[in-house]
Amino acid sequence: MAQLIFMTILVGGAWLLYRRFVSDAEKLAAKSRAEEKERQNDAVGTLIEDPETGEYRPRREDDD
Repeated sequence: MAQLIFMTILVGGAWLLYRRFVSDAEKLAAKSRAEEKERQNDAVGTLIEDPETGEYRPRREDDD
């Protein structure tokens, strides 16, 4: 019985680590695509609109 519990915990932990890895890889791929698109357009940065003021500003690293 102890072996079954141990294997269940091990498989569950491996699944969580796999999902986290996939999530990080997708974020990195999206960031890479955005940077490549900026290079193709000879852009210095991507502008995003502030919904409160209506002004545009460069996208920051922490913006999603």
